[in-house]
Amino acid sequence: MADPKLSKVRALIFDLDGTLIDSKQDLIHSVNAMLRELGRRELAEETISGYIGHGAPQLVTRALGDGCTEEERQRALQFFLSYYELHKMDTTCAYPGVPETLEKLASIPMTVLTNKPVRISVRILDAMGLSKYFRAIYGGNSFETKKPDPLGARTILRELGAEPSEVLLVGDSEVDVQTARNAGTLAAAVNYGFGVHDRGAHPADIYLERFGELANFMVW
Repeated sequence: MADPKLSKVRALIFDLDGTLIDSKQDLIHSVNAMLRELGRRELAEETISGYIGHGAPQLVTRALGDGCTEEERQRALQFFLSYYELHKMDTTCAYPGVPETLEKLASIPMTVLTNKPVRISVRILDAMGLSKYFRAIYGGNSFETKKPDPLGARTILRELGAEPSEVLLVGDSEVDVQTARNAGTLAAAVNYGFGVHDRGAHPADIYLERFGELANFMVW
């Protein structure tokens, strides 16, 4: 059933991790491998998953905690990125209904805006055969700032020639909702992701139990 709030939507911006793909375990394993490499104690899965969503540098910094030097942070980041590159597809997969729903929505301009580095994001989507659905794929190093700063979203709006009210940003965390609010777009939040989301402080316009519900919300 179409949602009146989405009656003007004619373009979509998607987050990646926790929205289109379930990459949680590979990210967690890569962080703990990095911690082992530096002789540090591994962290619980729930702790690491709460750090995901702000980009690799912040993920590594938060995992290391206080007291590390800039040299240690840089070494840790390089190890994490190298390890994750090798293990990015160990368990990562598209969430149920993602390929089918993207195919249904193929007539609508769609893009990806993630805080994950752009090259690895493209390689993951290529490996899943999903890149073909997107007009553009932007990562956390594509712009001077990351989400929730609206620079990336506003760049996409200009490239698509769309007004903010005509665009729906779909993500799994409060970072994505904040990005939508900062850029003036509508916001959808999936209920199955692993991003941190204080829904009282950052409510979305619509919520999706399953990714496939997105097609039902759209006006055809």
